[in-house]
Amino acid sequence: MKTKTNLLLLSGLTVIVNAQNNKAPNVVFVLADEWRAQATGFNGDPNVKTPNLDRLADKAHNFTNAISCCPVSGPYRASLLTGQYPLSTKFIINDVQLNPEVPSMAKIFKAAGYETGYIGKWHLDGQGRSNFIPVERRQGFDYWKVLECEHNYNNSFYWGNDDKKAKWDGYDAYAQTTDAIKYIKDRKQSNKPFLMVLAWGPPHTPFKTAPEKMKNIYRKMRLQLRANIPVNLTDKAIDDLIGYYGHITALDSCIGELQKILKETGIDKNTIFVFTADHGAMVRSHGFEHKQVPYDESINVPLLIKFPKTLGKKGAKSDMLINTPDILPTILGLCKLPIPTSVEGDDKSSIITKKANDKTDAVLIACYHPFSQWSTQKGGKEYRGVRTKRYTYVKDLKGPWLLFDNKLDPFQMNNLVNTPAFEQLQQEMETKLTAILVKSNDAFLPGIEYTKKWGYFLDKSGGAPYSKINFQGLPINE
Repeated sequence: MKTKTNLLLLSGLTVIVNAQNNKAPNVVFVLADEWRAQATGFNGDPNVKTPNLDRLADKAHNFTNAISCCPVSGPYRASLLTGQYPLSTKFIINDVQLNPEVPSMAKIFKAAGYETGYIGKWHLDGQGRSNFIPVERRQGFDYWKVLECEHNYNNSFYWGNDDKKAKWDGYDAYAQTTDAIKYIKDRKQSNKPFLMVLAWGPPHTPFKTAPEKMKNIYRKMRLQLRANIPVNLTDKAIDDLIGYYGHITALDSCIGELQKILKETGIDKNTIFVFTADHGAMVRSHGFEHKQVPYDESINVPLLIKFPKTLGKKGAKSDMLINTPDILPTILGLCKLPIPTSVEGDDKSSIITKKANDKTDAVLIACYHPFSQWSTQKGGKEYRGVRTKRYTYVKDLKGPWLLFDNKLDPFQMNNLVNTPAFEQLQQEMETKLTAILVKSNDAFLPGIEYTKKWGYFLDKSGGAPYSKINFQGLPINE
């Protein structure tokens, strides 16, 4: 059979388009919202039930140091799709719009002959959380059942390829997974590889909306709380965890269904399966409820990558540091696809395949503008920091703020910053942070300077009101 090839110019990168290359691996990318790395059985949570993920972890690469560089939904997703840091995407707060012209995940895969699909939460359009998103702003995804953002999981809507608004049946993560399964089954007869992204809203709040069956599992348990939860918040933490874990166990069952259909169809033999989250959740640790803070419950996310047999890679547990902008180039590297010059993250594929050594000794963690649950009124700070395999070091606009030895102090309860005995360590961390800020072209300006520069309008929470800016961050004339 003759293979048809075309040339596509993508940000200065010439890509050979092979529309009938059925040897290229498929990619199923599952993204959860607000799921911390610690809340998994395979990473040692004594409470949570994740049997399907635990089985997957036995066969996959489990990256214990996967770090969300900016632990907020929109900024993370922009970095994930582009492989860029938030200052490059100009996506430093929620509810703004990702440049529709930027080279991004689905466009790159399409250029290589892939079919592309996206189901679930988007949070990259910034024109209202329930508004229609036109084709030109879908970043190259063709199959489309998406809503900008929805946390009413039992009364959830989406826009489909027919450009009509429809409602998911019941608990939306179950319905979205069923739709993803149908998409996968329909690809069995296709001679083209595919990229499918399934983006769930849970286990993000509200926790009480988790399926009752799953919450009942935890109502019957004596939950073990993390040591960094203040005593006066114990009851609230238990109440939250019943729902948080309930969502997680519900999603774990979805992972099981996805693994089942991939195996039944034989598609798993040539599919890279990725499971991760945009950021974690504090769930009352250190007194916080949500994310954006630089503690591990917020920045450390689960990341499992299972390889198909055709790539001949066995699973392993890895403490390799991997940051949000690294994920896209790493997946492209595993698929042997070219990486656009616009990508700022590192391709870790050769390290995963043992062809190179890991030289990354620190990755960025950042908050570019406090808002919402991390607002200045609630003590929120802008910060830049580094997470190494052992240490966390963070500066706010006034100077050094946090320094933790995560090996000796896994719950980050002993702040070593500006302690004479750790002066040398703090200087080493400062040097690492400076290097990363230079690499990412970050002058560490106050967030308000960036929002003024890009023309963002901020509401009382510090977020961007909907429908007020275009993709360049410039005001739209209403």
